[in-house]
Amino acid sequence: MFDRKEFERKEAEGLAPYAVKSGESRGRRFTEPEDPFRSVFQRDRDRVIHSAAFRRLEYKTQVFVNHEGDHYRTRLTHTIEVSQIARSISRALRLNEDLTEAIVLAHDLGHTPFGHAGERMMDQLMEGEGGFEHNLQSLRVVDVLEKRYPAFGGLNLSFEVREGICKHSSQYDKPPPVPEFQLPGYPTLEAQVADIADEIAYSSHDVDDGIRSGMLSVTGLEDVGLWKEAISVVKNEYHAIDEDILKSRSISYMISSLTRNLIRSSDALLKKHGVGTPDEGRTTRVKCIAFDHEMREKNKELKAYLLKEMYGHYRVVRMEQKARRVIGDLFQSYCDRPDQLPPHIFARLRNDGTKRVVCDYIAGMTDRYAMEEFQKLFDPLKKV
Repeated sequence: MFDRKEFERKEAEGLAPYAVKSGESRGRRFTEPEDPFRSVFQRDRDRVIHSAAFRRLEYKTQVFVNHEGDHYRTRLTHTIEVSQIARSISRALRLNEDLTEAIVLAHDLGHTPFGHAGERMMDQLMEGEGGFEHNLQSLRVVDVLEKRYPAFGGLNLSFEVREGICKHSSQYDKPPPVPEFQLPGYPTLEAQVADIADEIAYSSHDVDDGIRSGMLSVTGLEDVGLWKEAISVVKNEYHAIDEDILKSRSISYMISSLTRNLIRSSDALLKKHGVGTPDEGRTTRVKCIAFDHEMREKNKELKAYLLKEMYGHYRVVRMEQKARRVIGDLFQSYCDRPDQLPPHIFARLRNDGTKRVVCDYIAGMTDRYAMEEFQKLFDPLKKV
């Protein structure tokens, strides 16, 4: 029988010395009996998947508001794509795949509706009240807001997964320090993999969604080195090829190229710095999960192009302005009359204060639900 103890033994034998071993986890905030078959990180992953916040990611914006089209990425499809990339990287580097996956699946649980525009608006509304930052909100979701157990609030995830959520960083994520997680250096190597897999996924699928929407053109993208290389390789391999398939294979090539470079470069850095334990993975002079210089410059060029041509596109700006109005008006209305809130939300006012409760409530909404609430509160012909 392959139980948890046997799994932990195999894991200790098979993973790299610098990988976090599930049998050596720093534990949970509330002590629980261990599962007889699942490791601590496998259990964390399953708890995230079964959470209400995870299900709501299906109707939360990545770039395009949910009703803009059925084929654009949502927070859920983005999370699944990040998970696939991150697991491939972790497996190749002999890191703890389960830990990486659990961090990835939870990393966007705290996002507001309407993407980064919603987050920026919420941070503005919460000025003087602690602000709003989606990594900290994700931690709040798994520590407090999910209600699934009688003995404690939240999901009671392991320290390593919670740290990975809290310290998630990218071009758009600069999390503030949290005292509980002020260990020296960087987060675990598994958390670093989650961070870069996130960047690989959103850069690549934003190209796909940008072309699909008409905001980006294949011709314009030919000035971007990574895309130009991808197109050239695919055309040389397949010669006569349908335009849609050409686009699909080129995006696949970009993901593979970024991923393979990251694996090879990271392996070289880990050897160069002599990383032999999980703690040494945290304290190297530079992050060891990283592209080489050439690929880092190519990726930077791609992200700069997307920032200019897509994220600054007038249609995206319109969606962002719409998002600010919806979230701002909902927030003000609930704060003016908290008795509009559902009873189970209203009951939290005494302990958490009006603005924080309203913030939690709106942040947990899907795009669709937020727009329905907006109509119920402000459209006189809409039934409440």
